[in-house]
Amino acid sequence: MDSTPRPDPVDAITAQWNRVRPDLPTDAMAVFGRIFRISRVITDRLGQVHAQHGIGKGEFDVLGTLRRSGEPYTLSPRELTATLMVTTGGMTGRLDKLERAGLVSRSPDPNDRRGLRITLTEAGLALVDRAVGPGVAIYEETLAAALTPEEAATLSDLLRRLLAASGG
Repeated sequence: MDSTPRPDPVDAITAQWNRVRPDLPTDAMAVFGRIFRISRVITDRLGQVHAQHGIGKGEFDVLGTLRRSGEPYTLSPRELTATLMVTTGGMTGRLDKLERAGLVSRSPDPNDRRGLRITLTEAGLALVDRAVGPGVAIYEETLAAALTPEEAATLSDLLRRLLAASGG
């Protein structure tokens, strides 16, 4: 791996701030600016993968959450909403779209007569299983191109600490 850092657009941004406002600390700005840009690039690539399967990021997030919950691939709308950090209105829209596409089904909750259970259908299971591999490959290829496994583990630990400190 090439460990020589090359200047990037974030360096240009922080240099401009340092020039016009030398009183501002820009180290944290640089870290979060890079996190934001990496997220945007990866999200765009994942969006292309999801589009090839006829779904968007939000729909994939619902299908993936149900899939990783394990059999019987069923959660309540509240459990989905909490996991995905989306509003109930946003979740309803996603579920409506997925149900119309035959990828999830809604059924009454046997333990709560006012509640619902959302279940991944066979078609939904097949779709999420087809889409998740190429998505994970994007993460793997990006990491492998830039970091050793040890560096990736260290970065993951550091980002976990940042996430915890941010309240996320």
